[in-house]
Amino acid sequence: MKIQLTSIRRSVLPRCIVRSVLPVGPDAERGALSLMIVVLFVAVAALAGIVVDGGAKLNADENALALAEEAARAGATTVDVSSAYASGTFVVDQQRALAAARAYLAGAGYDDYSVTADGPRAIRVRVTLIEPTRFLSLIGLRSFASTGTATASLVTGVTGGT
Repeated sequence: MKIQLTSIRRSVLPRCIVRSVLPVGPDAERGALSLMIVVLFVAVAALAGIVVDGGAKLNADENALALAEEAARAGATTVDVSSAYASGTFVVDQQRALAAARAYLAGAGYDDYSVTADGPRAIRVRVTLIEPTRFLSLIGLRSFASTGTATASLVTGVTGGT
């Protein structure tokens, strides 16, 4: 024998079944605060991730640029001495410049970079830093890359001033 729930009147069902299936009165909104707290927690965690990891990204961008600038300066200070004495023109010794910039980056503990000569009087360095995330890893973003590029030129003589 099959009994359909729709054919049974409400007064026939036990009181515990009526309350669990058909909430009415002050218990009708029970659990709504728990759902709101979960939603707010997710929003606050996302905001914290943007603030903390966004600040770390800006800091990593500055560090990558500073590291590229310092490595480029280290390379651009290598003058081709034989050319300077022979003709009086100052140019970058490209082989020594590239080696000096690479040595600076290796000494600083970085391995993701490229160093190239940019003409006879300059050197260009590109550095990429990979930083792990703290909060955004919860949504699958494990790390981010920051790249800094700098060019240092060899300048001779006194410039500027009055």
